[in-house]
Amino acid sequence: MSEADFATAADRAACREMIRAGSRSFHTASLLLPKTVREGAYALYGFCRLSDDAVDVEGGEGEAVDRLRARLNRVYSGHPDADPVERALADTVRRFTLPRALLDALLEGLAWDVNGRIYETLDDLHAYAARVAGSVGAMMAVLMGARTPALVARACDLGAAMQLTNIARDVGEDARLGRLYLPRVWMREAGLDPEAWLAAPAFDARLAGVIDRVLASAEVLYERADAGIANLDARFRPAIFAARHLYAEIGLEVRRRGLDSVTTRASTSPWRKALLVARSMRFARRSEPVSPAGRPLAETRFLVEAVMSEPAPCVWANRPSRHTLESDLAWTLGLFAVLARRDRAPGAIR
Repeated sequence: MSEADFATAADRAACREMIRAGSRSFHTASLLLPKTVREGAYALYGFCRLSDDAVDVEGGEGEAVDRLRARLNRVYSGHPDADPVERALADTVRRFTLPRALLDALLEGLAWDVNGRIYETLDDLHAYAARVAGSVGAMMAVLMGARTPALVARACDLGAAMQLTNIARDVGEDARLGRLYLPRVWMREAGLDPEAWLAAPAFDARLAGVIDRVLASAEVLYERADAGIANLDARFRPAIFAARHLYAEIGLEVRRRGLDSVTTRASTSPWRKALLVARSMRFARRSEPVSPAGRPLAETRFLVEAVMSEPAPCVWANRPSRHTLESDLAWTLGLFAVLARRDRAPGAIR
């Protein structure tokens, strides 16, 4: 551990375990990242998971969010508490010059959950997705050194697309927690009263149409994000393509189940995940740079501006790519064995 490090090896291992246990899809994709970025991603995931859990468990009138802001105050002042996530995040903030505005945006989105914010339109939903997921996309862009306005905008698109997929998958689960993220205008257009439905959530063809529209909106954002991913450094393309396709597959599975995400929760098998990762690596290797230009969503523009306002560190200067066909093939074969073993484990998270 260098003098500038806040985190120990044990702290980093704790963050790594959080993502391994909490999200198979993200952990699978993260294994393709170079170690430095991977460790930073684990720290970000650890803070996101800690934040989600604090809000879901503690709730209250914003006390949990206030405590999370106090954590950020300690991190950004260079005095993290004796907590693995705080210390790992402090290292990541310092190493990559991570703008605080991105983490503040995440906490604002969580505050909206605590306050029971209502989402009438798709634009309203985009504003929420920008905060709880577009902000994470922007953070990952920072970690990868992809700090041009166009690339950050596309990273925000990818994060927002993933959040819309989450919303489409978790309609029933959210409703049972008293939460409704489907655009209420769309529900009314389909003949559903949002408040009455939330009081007695049930699946029918009308709701299926609303869920289908959310997934279609996510697909538009995934397509926008593809141009940005194609322009990433070769070291990062496989992991981000894999994350993109693993998450988009959840939406496809929702469709395969007849768009019923009230009585069931879509998941992807380990073997399907491994196949998608293999395809993503092949696609990433063959992809040609295209113009990632295009305005950000109005709701994510503030995230792009936050990244542009901070100087970029030279973390990745003159570091050649180490990806080879042989290493990717070996990784993929190992992945099949790892996923199969995890799937057989008691209580495995799908």
